[in-house]
Amino acid sequence: MFGVSKQAYYKARKEPTDETKVLVEEIIVKYCEDVRQKDPNIGGKKLWFMFCRQFPKELHVGRDRFADILSDNHLKLRQKKRKPRTTDSRHNLPTYPNLIKDVIPSRPYQVWVSDITYIPIKVSDWESGFAYLSLITDAYSHEVMGWRLGRDLSNRPALQALSMAFRIANERGVDICNGGLVHHSDRGVQYASKEYVEKLRSARIGISMTECGDPKENAIAERINSTLKNEILDKRRFESFEDLERALAEAI
Repeated sequence: MFGVSKQAYYKARKEPTDETKVLVEEIIVKYCEDVRQKDPNIGGKKLWFMFCRQFPKELHVGRDRFADILSDNHLKLRQKKRKPRTTDSRHNLPTYPNLIKDVIPSRPYQVWVSDITYIPIKVSDWESGFAYLSLITDAYSHEVMGWRLGRDLSNRPALQALSMAFRIANERGVDICNGGLVHHSDRGVQYASKEYVEKLRSARIGISMTECGDPKENAIAERINSTLKNEILDKRRFESFEDLERALAEAI
């Protein structure tokens, strides 16, 4: 009757109008700006996943279109250069093979990954320094199980982070001693130390370490470090060790 095929009619019904497109773009921009107030350097891909999960399907756009909207509204982030590695693996302590090289975790409390990273702090009115964060993360859930901020690169903060992870698991009724749990880390002296290794062995936890300097061998731990440092805490200046400690507790 109207000179239009069925196919063209239904295609026209499915395609949003220009007004709808503008409205959706405004919602996306406002949403991203609100999230960036709390997490200044969260990436576009994460924002897209969060937006799709939070809003109804009528407002969804594809990942490429979402990226274009961020770009058009100057919301894309600049890529940063990698920071140098600080792991000290030049020691004569025993090391262990990589037990999780081909493992894809299928449940919590199967693999824990550990790493240490540094965060700048103000030491005095004329001097800046670093604090060192030890983290233990569940490889399946990506939950931070234990953490401790240290003033130096001794193994004490790493041991305290491990104790926290043990305590949290115990409070949840998880028997880590009989669950086949594997602890994976780099070959840093903190994780190869006698005290740390004995603490793992006493809990009957498997010991796994990276076999080269490639960050991909401990990718989940590296990613958690990056999220904390380069997204949530980025551009914040910490006046003291205690100030940073409070910020980390909130971020984690």
